[in-house]
Amino acid sequence: MHPNDQPIGIFDSGIGGLTVAHEVSSLLPNESFVYFGDTAHMPYGDKSIELIRSYSKGIVDFLVHHHQCKAIVIACNTASAAAYTTLRDELKGAVPVINVIDPMIEKVINNDNISSVGIIATKTTILSGVYQEKFKRRKPSLELHPLATPLLAPMIEEGLHHNQVSSVVLDEYLNNPELTNIDALILACTHYPLIKDEINAFYQGRIKILDSAIVVAQKLKGILTNENMLAQRDTAGKGIFYVSDYTEGFVHAAKLFYGSSINLKPIILNEH
Repeated sequence: MHPNDQPIGIFDSGIGGLTVAHEVSSLLPNESFVYFGDTAHMPYGDKSIELIRSYSKGIVDFLVHHHQCKAIVIACNTASAAAYTTLRDELKGAVPVINVIDPMIEKVINNDNISSVGIIATKTTILSGVYQEKFKRRKPSLELHPLATPLLAPMIEEGLHHNQVSSVVLDEYLNNPELTNIDALILACTHYPLIKDEINAFYQGRIKILDSAIVVAQKLKGILTNENMLAQRDTAGKGIFYVSDYTEGFVHAAKLFYGSSINLKPIILNEH
């Protein structure tokens, strides 16, 4: 196999990162990828940084050494904040590592039309201050409006979107005074692309909705192009999907997040 035809590794604490895998597959249809959802340890949000790094290292070791992945995408906000620097430094010069936070930061600070940005995410991501810290360091003039929206992820996982439930919950969150007078809204959770159209409808196209799954896929394409690492094959790539804990609930949720039925393979990794 040509080295460029090796797969891309994508991992998340659960199945939410399948929205990233879906966008990667759509934007780079010739690329193959291996997805790992650490469903046995989800959610990462209530774990220590050291433990998240340990889980992440084990997953990346599996993706790089067992599947010879040519690039790694951390499709999880918590793992991106906790483990990105460590993984990047360990794989430096060998395998590019892309996280789900920095590409969004770059996109926003390079857009002069955005002076006030809203950030919606899980409570853990907002309390970590990772987006706020990076924005303040890179573009101090940017007005930041972070808002924890803890009901959205479980609501989406239960399939309670595009109905009255999601309408009421979204209205409550998006009418929050914290989100007034914003130019753009960052969907800083990999679950949120599934309700992007509902959020867009709320704002009636008045503000820019920034989908982290799309932004990360675009960043990955840019890196693979610049490094001459794009797949050489003319045929469509394939996806392999692993989870560390298998239930029928995950199968149902995976279809929801990826947009079509997929075959989840249960596998237990040796933990560090």
